[in-house]
Amino acid sequence: MSMSVVLFTADLRLHDHPPLRAALDGTDGVVPLFVRDRAVDGTGFAVPNRLAFLADCLRDLDAGLRERGGRLVVRSGDLVDEVCKVAAEADVDEVHMAADVSAHAHRREERLRHALESEGVRLHVHDTVTTAVAPGAVLPASSDHFAVFTPYFRHWSQQPLRDPLAAPRTVRVPDGIGSEPLPSRRELTGLSEGLATGGEREGRKLLTAWLRTGIADYADRHDDLAGDATSRLSPHLHFGTLSPVELVHRAARAGADAFVRQLAWRDFHRQVLAARPAAASADYRTRHDRWRTARAADEDVAAWQEGRTGYTIVDAAMRQLLYEGWMHNRGRLLTASFLTKTLYVDWRVGARHFLDLLVDGDVANNQLNWQWMAGTGTDTRPNRVLNPVTQARRYDPDGAYVRRWVPELARLKGSAVHEPWKLQGLDRAGIDYPDPIVQLPDGLARFKRARGRD
Repeated sequence: MSMSVVLFTADLRLHDHPPLRAALDGTDGVVPLFVRDRAVDGTGFAVPNRLAFLADCLRDLDAGLRERGGRLVVRSGDLVDEVCKVAAEADVDEVHMAADVSAHAHRREERLRHALESEGVRLHVHDTVTTAVAPGAVLPASSDHFAVFTPYFRHWSQQPLRDPLAAPRTVRVPDGIGSEPLPSRRELTGLSEGLATGGEREGRKLLTAWLRTGIADYADRHDDLAGDATSRLSPHLHFGTLSPVELVHRAARAGADAFVRQLAWRDFHRQVLAARPAAASADYRTRHDRWRTARAADEDVAAWQEGRTGYTIVDAAMRQLLYEGWMHNRGRLLTASFLTKTLYVDWRVGARHFLDLLVDGDVANNQLNWQWMAGTGTDTRPNRVLNPVTQARRYDPDGAYVRRWVPELARLKGSAVHEPWKLQGLDRAGIDYPDPIVQLPDGLARFKRARGRD
């Protein structure tokens, strides 16, 4: 009797799961395994919001497997050691897993391959599980990756996608393979109050609702801060409870080209990081910035983190992050521009804060989006600065988003909420809200001097 292990990582689903399908098709039984890898603690992943969402995902995955006659095996420790232990216990011939792009994932894969091969076990790594198009599938003529999105997207759009796979009807798991108890979010503290629920069932429910009621208006409304008209599927893409291949297929059938383009951005960042893993912490394209020192910037950073900069759209977005562990994409651009360009603070400070809270905190998307906004990444206009007042008037014209997240300004009417420092006398009375921590012209002048654009 032949056996295999399916190692789940960032692919916590049963629908459209090539490693699981390959394992089931080629063997008599399979051990679905998830390892709570201690090494991940050092990568910044193990923060309360993501651990809670992960716990939801694992419990849901286990429930789905049990409905099909199987179960999820959970272990803790060094991932390579634990996979090898399970492989020996079940006397398996093969281990299947999804490809990933970070430097940590590459090192993990190589260690695992070497350890398994020394025991006579084959490791199969499957592409297009966490991406729609594999990172190395789209290459320019003279480089190992595309550094600009538009030509990448043109080639990405021409790639044939595999057909999504149905969830298996039956999963046969051998007896006698021990498992730890499933984690629960109830064991955790420090969670954002409005944190979303994880798991494949929840993800598919959100996807169904999005395809029915939201996706048709995405192109026109995705920047509407108050309308909250984005899919909110990013945490499910991050944890792999939804398949990017399936999403591209279904969005394309709906004619949602703008949404497909956003999915392509996700793959774009992964092919950049796969080729340049150092970009997770180092400038992709250095601008020789002389970022403000901690002593000069600490108070400003604290005000930014807590949502009390005096710029209402920035503060609203930062407070949404604190409460939900998630932020609207337009808010992410605005808050990143404000920190890196207006306050001239190192993008790594902002990226770290986002990773501490975002349930969809993802090395490729988070770090490279921060670099894009800081001008050290793939943006072809590295010195662009987003004016928070102008942006607020454009994307929150009635001030509804600000009033939702900055309740001390709730009595202000219309767009006046975006410049409360202009209020005088009785209009200002009773409003406990700070003045701006920096004047926009001063911040812009400092940035231009630093970048040598006087």
